Amino acid sequence: MNKTATLCTSLISSIAPKYIRYASTGSGVTHAKKVAVLGASGGIGQPLSLLLKLSPLISDLSLYDIQHTKGVGADLSHIETRSKVKAYVGKDELADALKGMDLVVIPAGVPRKPGMTRDDLFNTNATIVADLVSACAKNCPRAIIAIIANPVNSTVPIASEIMKAHNVYDEKKIVGVTTLDVVRAATFVAEAKGLDPTRVFVPVIGGHSGNTIIPLLSQVSPPVSFSQQELDSLTTRIQNAGTEVVDAKAGAGSATLSMAHAGARFSFSILEALNGKEGVVECGFIASQETEFKYFATPLLFSRNGVEKSMGVGKLSEYETKLIEKAKKELNGNIQNGIEFAKQYLAKSK
Repeated sequence: MNKTATLCTSLISSIAPKYIRYASTGSGVTHAKKVAVLGASGGIGQPLSLLLKLSPLISDLSLYDIQHTKGVGADLSHIETRSKVKAYVGKDELADALKGMDLVVIPAGVPRKPGMTRDDLFNTNATIVADLVSACAKNCPRAIIAIIANPVNSTVPIASEIMKAHNVYDEKKIVGVTTLDVVRAATFVAEAKGLDPTRVFVPVIGGHSGNTIIPLLSQVSPPVSFSQQELDSLTTRIQNAGTEVVDAKAGAGSATLSMAHAGARFSFSILEALNGKEGVVECGFIASQETEFKYFATPLLFSRNGVEKSMGVGKLSEYETKLIEKAKKELNGNIQNGIEFAKQYLAKSK
């Protein structure tokens, strides 16, 4: 290797997240998986698909959307990595996009605009998710389904009810992606305390909207202490970080780039676990057995079968206990909205 190549490799290794390091170093992955992105032409879907294309954890990258997917696929297929890209457009090609997939990531849906809540997206995105998950049930029932489409507090229950109706439900394989809350929490805590954000982990539990997002600042790693003012300020910022981006983009969209990063991080963790790596933990929103809620986000241990177990909420501070109490009405309402929507959707489908 010449001096320039050595320098480039060293530079990439020092600055790049793990998905780029994998691609750049030719890491030996012997059991690469098949991954589909549903909504691949959208604001999240395009950068997410790019990040996935860079990883040799993926042998086949299937891109689906209702328009423009062929162009996105052609663009990504020119990148010099091993994963093979195929693009599918429209409902007639959805089944082919899903056959044989190990992981299906769903960022499909309309984005938030200023003044909108995630609940405002409900009717449109709920139908989109229900249609896509119905296709998953028929074409890749054993795949892990990672749901990004908002409102996650409702779309995950919808997905579960759809899979139950098709008699292929596996609670280990339907997960709402709340990783962006974890990413933001780590970033904001690191900024506040002068830490390296790549070495900070903040468990985030509950749901994925407003006050249902509950950062466990008493469990930050490495351990740090916070004044009451810092607790209030950080918690509020983490809970409202999505609105911070929506307002800053002034009608041009919502959090797309950071969500793409979070979605890629979550996907790679799942793929590593599917390849047999032990001790893989990411937070996610799942059907809950450990809490009083039907669905709840906690740190999750992944294995070859999907979610191996919830790691629970750990020892909560009084402040965090109050946050859960405050979130109850909204979170339970979101979950019930999803379940009721799924019942109506399934009734119409008969």
